[in-house]
Amino acid sequence: MSTRKPLPESERFSDYQAGGKPLNGWKVLAMMVGFFLCVGAVNGVMIYKAVKTFSGEVTPHPYEKGLAYNQDIARAREQAARDWRVEARVTRLPTGETEFRVTARDADGVEITGVEMSGLLAAPADLSKDLRVTLVETAPGRFSGKVKAPAGQRDLVLTASRGGEEVFRSRSRIEVE
Repeated sequence: MSTRKPLPESERFSDYQAGGKPLNGWKVLAMMVGFFLCVGAVNGVMIYKAVKTFSGEVTPHPYEKGLAYNQDIARAREQAARDWRVEARVTRLPTGETEFRVTARDADGVEITGVEMSGLLAAPADLSKDLRVTLVETAPGRFSGKVKAPAGQRDLVLTASRGGEEVFRSRSRIEVE
């Protein structure tokens, strides 16, 4: 038989082992400093990635555009009063290029001439991936242009200018296949 006395209730479920190394203040300090250094390093990497990968701006010079907001509203009202009908067709060519064909008619159905039409394939969230499309007037009221564009969703921004002044602007979401 054993001559050991039964353990008190408080020590029965203890994980203490005799001869183990005690946890002292220096070890606790080292663990705390290590933890915060690890958190600080991860935060530093995340901040660097957030700042360097995407600025958050989807419009260049947003402050200046905000100041000109009332002028934009006036231009939009003028454009609506002209009641132009502008249609764009996007086709992927076998060469890998994307072709844009634009037709423009006024409120009476007459082809619009004497304007410089330009296009922009804007990536929805990254200004660095925007592509300019040069549109050439091939016939009265008909414009055409090609660009090598990757597949995906884009915003097609069509702009018509006459005498250096913008007279038409449209923006529509398209799928480049």
